[in-house]
Amino acid sequence: MLKRLSLAAAILAAATAPAFAHLDPAAHGSFLAGFSHPLFGADHILVMVAVGLWAAQIASGGSRNALWIIPLAFVGTMAAGFLLALGGAGLPFVEPAILASVIGLGLLVATAVKLPVSAAAAVVGVFALFHGHAHGGELGAAGALQFGIGFMIATAFLHAAGIALGLGIARFSPYIARILGAGTALLGLSLAFA
Repeated sequence: MLKRLSLAAAILAAATAPAFAHLDPAAHGSFLAGFSHPLFGADHILVMVAVGLWAAQIASGGSRNALWIIPLAFVGTMAAGFLLALGGAGLPFVEPAILASVIGLGLLVATAVKLPVSAAAAVVGVFALFHGHAHGGELGAAGALQFGIGFMIATAFLHAAGIALGLGIARFSPYIARILGAGTALLGLSLAFA
């Protein structure tokens, strides 16, 4: 019981951290700035961990390749969105789409939707395009390569944390992941009014 409470407290503490994701563009351009970027924004953390949780849920249904295809689809499409922004291509509704990704992925985990792996990869890919575009749009004139590599590695680590969490808690009850998904969706709604 103490382990479960500690885990819940750690998740809540991570999810309620202040959103410091948007650094001064002059500070961008380094690997460390890119790596730290997803780690200091509630919206980033919630989505990246939710992707891992959802991949673990789908994998528990027998599609073990979901554990790498879904996160890879997110990271790859996020890189494409980053390159679009660097190239000057605009995307409409970037911030609302990012907010929708927190709520939407939270609801997918909360309801334990078991889509085929390719469909789930497409869903996370759409959301990832907007996340990547936001990263590229915030970069300014700083070094894109180091920054991009940094945020892609941090994103992959957050996905891995979500997968590990999802696989670990599935041993106790499948409903814990669903509760975390509902919490993610509610926190996403709260970000809309922040």
